[in-house]
Amino acid sequence: MKRVHKDTRDTFSLELEPENGDPFSFLPGQFNMLYLFGTGEVPISISGDPGQTDAILHTVRRVGVVTDAMGQLRKGHSLGLRGPYGEPWPLDQAENKDIVIVAGGIGLAPLRPALLSIVANRDKYQNIVLLYGARTPDDILYRKDLEKLSAQLDIQVFVTVDRGTANWRGSIGVVPNMIRRAPFDAQNAVAMICGPEIMIHYATKELHRRGLPDEKIFVSMERNMKCGIGLCGHCQFGPYFVCRDGPVFPYSRVEKLLQVREA
Repeated sequence: MKRVHKDTRDTFSLELEPENGDPFSFLPGQFNMLYLFGTGEVPISISGDPGQTDAILHTVRRVGVVTDAMGQLRKGHSLGLRGPYGEPWPLDQAENKDIVIVAGGIGLAPLRPALLSIVANRDKYQNIVLLYGARTPDDILYRKDLEKLSAQLDIQVFVTVDRGTANWRGSIGVVPNMIRRAPFDAQNAVAMICGPEIMIHYATKELHRRGLPDEKIFVSMERNMKCGIGLCGHCQFGPYFVCRDGPVFPYSRVEKLLQVREA
């Protein structure tokens, strides 16, 4: 463990470095399986910079025994890791197009590597729009990143919260509503979405209203992953295994599955 940073009241980031010093490479959108000996193992999206191979960043929300225990780690502690796994964001398909990034809550973490890669290769893309929503101003992730991106004239950042505070001067409302006026050309755009499934549902509806077809919309799915390689079946989603065939899917492949209520 190189560093532990508290992001919000229930979210923290772990910055790791390989004990053997070997470089670590990954593609934006992939995840690792992190494990604490004697406690358990969980899948966590990689949220670091794909161009940095000497550090591995994971942003974690406390949701159970394993993530609670990870929140107690400090510099110098050891953490097991295997990966990277999964299908990445289709940045190659987005070249020479507008990119619309829609994130809700901790859904910004799996999209952060894509954003950093886009910024590092800015000349490959047209207009870049980030639409991000959090529950409250105190739940906003990566504030410094958002401020830095907002200062760039060639990237447009829009942030909203469900509930404002006395000091909040920004937008109040849900993320999908921002899609209606977002500055992008639906005839030449690719959208990438990560967040709660209810947000994905309404965000895709708004993108459809703007004229963006299913095959140009990509979503990152979350399911109960155990093995990370498509063998155990815990993360089966219709005919797919989220760990192996996802977590990033073209919306056209999962649209009907998202309409099925789980028992």
